[in-house]
Amino acid sequence: MSTATGIGYDAHQLAEGRRLVLGGVELAHDRGLLGHSDADVLTHAIIDALLGAAGLGDIGQHFPDTDERFRDADSMVLLRTVCTVLDGAGFTIEHVDATVVAEAPKLAPHRDAIRASLARGLDVPPGHVNVKATRGEGMGFIGRGEGIAALAIATLRRPGGA
Repeated sequence: MSTATGIGYDAHQLAEGRRLVLGGVELAHDRGLLGHSDADVLTHAIIDALLGAAGLGDIGQHFPDTDERFRDADSMVLLRTVCTVLDGAGFTIEHVDATVVAEAPKLAPHRDAIRASLARGLDVPPGHVNVKATRGEGMGFIGRGEGIAALAIATLRRPGGA
């Protein structure tokens, strides 16, 4: 067996008139994230971590924001697509750990729902997914409440040591 790890990062601006979706869960908030798709920064960071661990590029290569097929796309559909690609390449998802960086809303009340949603999307037990949250402490675009960012790390296994 061999293991591989990948890191993902994403950030989107908050904007009026948009839904706020994190990890496939829609959260009540006065603004949502601006982007070509549903702008789910958490799922996007996880997708990049998975693709990075597999050496398969990044989210922009697979789902370019210049392609109208992905306008307003559900990021959980994109995640499942990546999981299918990983499975076809012989990879197994061992663990995903992610951090959301936002001033608001508070994620603690939603953490279990987000974790369960991501586990379903990844087709892994919930114990293979961890979701944390932190704040910008008033610094930078996150601290000013202008946007939300997410970081993720994924650990993959491929049989045969390939």
